[in-house]
Amino acid sequence: MTAPPLDLPEALTALRDRLAAAPLGLATPGREAAVRAARGVTDQIDDYLLPRLRDLGAPLLTVIGGSTGAGKSTLVNSLVGAPVTTAGVLRPTTRAPVLVCSPVDAPSFSGDRVLPGLARATGGDGGPGTVQLVVRDDVPAGLALLDAPDVDSVVESNRDLAAQLLAAADLWVFVTTAARYADAVPWDVLRTAQERGTALAVVLDRVPPEATAEIAADLAGMLDRAGLPGARLFVIEEGGLVDGRLPEAQVAPLRGWLHGLAADQEQRAAVVRQTLTGALESLEQRTGAVVLAVEEQTAAAASLLTAADSAYDAARDGVDQGVRSGTLLRGEVLARWQEFVGTGEWMRSLQDRVGRLRDRVTAALTGRPAPAESLTGALETSVEALLRAEADRAAERTVTAWRAFPAGPPLLAPDERELARVSPDFPEAAAAQVRDWQGAVLDLVRDQGADKRSRARLLSWGINGAGAVVMVAVFAQTGGLVGGEVAVAGGTTVVGQRVLEAVFGDAAVRALAERARADLRDRADHLLRYEQDRFDDRVHEAAPPGPAAEELRASVAALADARRAAA
Repeated sequence: MTAPPLDLPEALTALRDRLAAAPLGLATPGREAAVRAARGVTDQIDDYLLPRLRDLGAPLLTVIGGSTGAGKSTLVNSLVGAPVTTAGVLRPTTRAPVLVCSPVDAPSFSGDRVLPGLARATGGDGGPGTVQLVVRDDVPAGLALLDAPDVDSVVESNRDLAAQLLAAADLWVFVTTAARYADAVPWDVLRTAQERGTALAVVLDRVPPEATAEIAADLAGMLDRAGLPGARLFVIEEGGLVDGRLPEAQVAPLRGWLHGLAADQEQRAAVVRQTLTGALESLEQRTGAVVLAVEEQTAAAASLLTAADSAYDAARDGVDQGVRSGTLLRGEVLARWQEFVGTGEWMRSLQDRVGRLRDRVTAALTGRPAPAESLTGALETSVEALLRAEADRAAERTVTAWRAFPAGPPLLAPDERELARVSPDFPEAAAAQVRDWQGAVLDLVRDQGADKRSRARLLSWGINGAGAVVMVAVFAQTGGLVGGEVAVAGGTTVVGQRVLEAVFGDAAVRALAERARADLRDRADHLLRYEQDRFDDRVHEAAPPGPAAEELRASVAALADARRAAA
């Protein structure tokens, strides 16, 4: 059964929740912009869209915004006719935004209906994180003025708050000056207004009287070319202040227009409808940028995981090649094999239990292990060294590869040096796995000699001796051996295998060696998988879950459905 469509506030809330949880943990090129976009949408949903939808008849919130020193606070004081907000030459002047409204409208702004994340302060500046609420009889009902921080403040938190407040406005009154109206920052803000369909008025302040017509026409043309032909333009000529406020003749046109909106419910509703509709229509595009960033995160995670896979697959191949090539049958292993084989005594001991007894007695008297034990010990050391070398190489390759990706270095920090080599417990784990593998080989030999005839022959030889031959057979591909080494290592291994074949049968011995080799390969894979997990886990912790982008798209689609249903 299909779930009923969400109503508009429910759909907005669902989208807000998705965006607030947008998985943007990897340092991709688009991450910072996406974080800002997600925060901007969630703030506007909380600060403006949901409150306004719940109360379409609420007073018109007019935010006075602009660049540093443009005269915003002076303009607010002049509109009200009293010093309600601080103006001055020290920047940044405005710390806590000041909201001025009539006593009738105070309940609309004293709670958390608008700007719920900011506490209300009365009787003075409440400091960062607050809105200073000023109630005045000279402000008409239906209108509230909010003096916002500078959009280009040197304080980042002020810039962020200015953007948040502008997104919460029914109407923007953007203040610029004759000297700065073409600057980049004002036009970044004005483009945002155009993209969101926000109702907008522009105040051009400090215009030399002799250049009023020329500058006003130039700015009007710029607004028209920017897709803002409907923006109201007010010009305030340069001149002295009267008691810290603009001359009445200069501020009267703007005040009259604002008071007219407050008095005319239909005009006020038209402004609200324009901004509300524009904000809702902008959500798909703004959320789309976040969706693309989430997909970029997914692609970055895949690249990092692939790099680690490649490095550790190469390590697995390296271990397998090291096992099959015969190179492990050099050095100490070769010496122990020669000692184990001896000069023919070993073959005679295959039919004589005295040989095994002699080995045990010799070991007890000299303190040296029996030849079979020496051989398996040398093999253990060699296999451990191979595993560690390949694991070290894979870790270093992964770190090197990750440094080439934007998202890699932050994941490597702060322990990149430690990650570039095996984990501290790897040597012990590798030793344990090799010892367990040797024990498993002996178990294989025992299992293979389970019938009476094989058991008798096996016991006459000795399980350790038979197991040692199987272990050497695992590594005796002789690809890395030449000349006399082949004769000593490879050739005598063949002799040992033929004796085993006499006990178990030809096919059984080949199967024993292959099973032992496969078991060792699985154990090596387990160790390398554990090492690779150090890298993969970091990616998985930061990367988006699989359906994250589609869930965001679904939330946007649900919002579109809710808007159509509400139309």
